[in-house]
Amino acid sequence: MTGSWEARYAAEFFGTLILVLLGNGAVANAFLKNTTGNDDPGLANGGWLLVASGYGLGVMLPAMMFGSISGNHLNPAITIGQAVIGIFPWAHVAPYLIWQFLGAIAGQCLILALYWPHYRQTTDNEGVLGTFATSDHANSQLNGFVTEMVGTAVLIFGAMGLYRGMFFHQNIDIANIGVGLLIAAMVISLGGPTGPALNPARDLGPRLVHALLPVPNKGSSHWEYSWVPVVAPIVGAVIGIWIYKIFFGL
Repeated sequence: MTGSWEARYAAEFFGTLILVLLGNGAVANAFLKNTTGNDDPGLANGGWLLVASGYGLGVMLPAMMFGSISGNHLNPAITIGQAVIGIFPWAHVAPYLIWQFLGAIAGQCLILALYWPHYRQTTDNEGVLGTFATSDHANSQLNGFVTEMVGTAVLIFGAMGLYRGMFFHQNIDIANIGVGLLIAAMVISLGGPTGPALNPARDLGPRLVHALLPVPNKGSSHWEYSWVPVVAPIVGAVIGIWIYKIFFGL
């Protein structure tokens, strides 16, 4: 990583903003009423592929823009996991987390502004919440926790391999593309039970926006579930990075 810590904080803010804008923006386009992604019969059947692409690009593009500056965490679970393993300084964990959450909130506010007419037309409260935050469709917090924990562990293990693997060591942008594809694959393959979040900032920041702002046709923000996409990804990240270290070193 290069640049001052202030530049790194800014990179985490704008990177997380882009992640949420492209990821949750894809959800809004796919599932809100009368959007081009939902109204066009040719696109509606591929709604989940649109969402996966949005999140994949939402991680890959900031990685190319800011990876050399901040490490492109964009995710409190990654920051905490790296601190636990000793490759990120604990003194800068709190600032990273604060700017990640602020970026997620800013990105969601932009989505709300851009899709405001479509929020007004969408009467499905759960569908509206889905453009902000995640939930467990089996109504089981245990299932949600396991899904988010395992998914984040796989994500962190895969990302460590891509960035530290011998084939991509001399070409970081290929690794960035790989991480974007990994995120898209995770959404397609493991996103059915919860969404997924895989990122405390991506879920909690937008959930706060949903709760505090006058979102049209909103129902409950489901705070009883909100701890799951915060705690489970952190646990999963620590597990994933430890497994990588045990078998392959750092």
